[in-house]
Amino acid sequence: MFPERLGYAQALELQMKICAWKKAGPAPDVLLLLEHPPVITLGRNGDWHNLIVPEETLRARGVTRYHVDRGGDITYHGPGQLVGYPLLKLERPEQDVHRYMRNLEETIIGALGEYGIEAWREEKLTGVWTRSGKICAMGVHISRWVTRHGFALNVTTDLSYYALIVPCGLTGKPVTSMKALLDREISVAEVAHAVAARFGRVFGRTMVLKSCRELHEVMAMG
Repeated sequence: MFPERLGYAQALELQMKICAWKKAGPAPDVLLLLEHPPVITLGRNGDWHNLIVPEETLRARGVTRYHVDRGGDITYHGPGQLVGYPLLKLERPEQDVHRYMRNLEETIIGALGEYGIEAWREEKLTGVWTRSGKICAMGVHISRWVTRHGFALNVTTDLSYYALIVPCGLTGKPVTSMKALLDREISVAEVAHAVAARFGRVFGRTMVLKSCRELHEVMAMG
């Protein structure tokens, strides 16, 4: 199944293993494309005050939560959302955080354009926006020019979960999804392939599809 559904803690552990592998010596760049069970994450500069329901409500809806070391504030991940974690070793021409973020945004803007969705950047904000609101949140961590965390694109996401938080800590900024904008069902797998292809063009990488199991086998080989 592509993208694979993986628990958030498992995905975070996998990111850490890949980053350690890359820092230890030459290793391929990786773009993890996943779905998660319902989870709320808070970035290193965020505030849990932007979680606006009690723990009991989270438990009733089967939502877990994590405080992580990415940039940005609070966001939601869940089924129907394409979550991308680029694990890249940025070489000297690429070693510019601003450029990296703009390239992530350009990847999503270009992929959405293939579906006839007009999307753009908002000045002084990260992520990707549409006429109906924010459609893709972003938050990253970069250490020794190896990247972690990434983006979350709402494809068929149940947007009611966003009522649990102030998304990205931005009051009065609605969120939307591809399904809401297109008014039809859409395959997350189809979108994942479009995003992967666009990512390869924007970042100048050759994309090869592998499962998480195959990725573990490659890492085990050193």
